[in-house]
Amino acid sequence: MLKLALATVVGAALGAGGLSLALANHAEHGQGKVTPLSQRDVVETVDGKAARVSVVEVTYEPGEASQPHRHAGPTFGYVLEGEFEHGLEEEPAKILKAGETFYEPTGILHRVSRNPNAKTRTRVLAVILHPRDVKQITVPATHTKEE
Repeated sequence: MLKLALATVVGAALGAGGLSLALANHAEHGQGKVTPLSQRDVVETVDGKAARVSVVEVTYEPGEASQPHRHAGPTFGYVLEGEFEHGLEEEPAKILKAGETFYEPTGILHRVSRNPNAKTRTRVLAVILHPRDVKQITVPATHTKEE
């Protein structure tokens, strides 16, 4: 069911066209290569504000990890290739394999985000629902949720 919902959201977002995203540069923070795929304004709201869906692909080379961060809205992820170690707040990190999904509530600390494999790359598709007016949809953990 979650896979069907994710596929529906991705399909709708990819049909939108525009690729300009309010996305912090993950590469600057050592967080893998981020490829913006799509964004689309939607009728839903996030915290009472008009919302947008942004779709990105994040590629992690073998052993690469990102710094802890937060997202400006709920995030749904799908592991396209490889393995992805994912840990939120103080929960134990889990290793997800290609075909598995994850969810991150708005503003929660994504403290572990890495490719645990030393030989193969990891590719993750992320679908983020966020307010249209945010400056960054990914914020390094050194900042507060409200920034």
